[in-house]
Amino acid sequence: MIVILDYGVGNLKSIQNMIRKAGGEAVISSNKELVAKASTVILPGVGAFDHGMEKLHELGFVELLKNLVYEKGVMILGVCLGMQLLFERSEEGSLDGLGFIKGTVKRFQFKKEQNLKVPHMGWNIVNPIENAFLYKNLPNNARFYFVHSFYVECEREQDILATASYGLDFACSVNSGNVFGAQFHPEKSHKFGMQFFKNFLEYINASN
Repeated sequence: MIVILDYGVGNLKSIQNMIRKAGGEAVISSNKELVAKASTVILPGVGAFDHGMEKLHELGFVELLKNLVYEKGVMILGVCLGMQLLFERSEEGSLDGLGFIKGTVKRFQFKKEQNLKVPHMGWNIVNPIENAFLYKNLPNNARFYFVHSFYVECEREQDILATASYGLDFACSVNSGNVFGAQFHPEKSHKFGMQFFKNFLEYINASN
């Protein structure tokens, strides 16, 4: 069972609809008993790092997610802010992240002459590493939709699944064991996002 975690800060329905179009089914829930039965959890998110962590703590999800990931081997996919919360810390706030992936969330800071706006908003080409299964059957110029002012800096290069470029090259997709992340919004990325979710569903089915 795929559960889209409802903790008050995400594009829940659009993710659910895209998963359905990709051939899967997912439920939206904030019920801890139901989430505890999930085989896969999707952690969406829009907004500030500390607010997201506060909501997870307030609803009792932090320890539950750690138990699911570490003890039960449940897969988790973080999207946008949800991906950033998978990391240890953020320059945006003072609270600890979930710490599933080693690294820091950093703020985009550009020189005036670079003439780059923050947030990074719009379509951008994503460059996956070789044989990255989440990006199979996608063309080399596959574009995904981004809206973010912060980016992740992985401590371990092997955790980077794909990169994008906006003033600098940054990790826009990550994977460490059963933990996955996408900085972009696959649910808003049309045919490319659809293929991303098809690949994710295929991986889930192969792993069960």
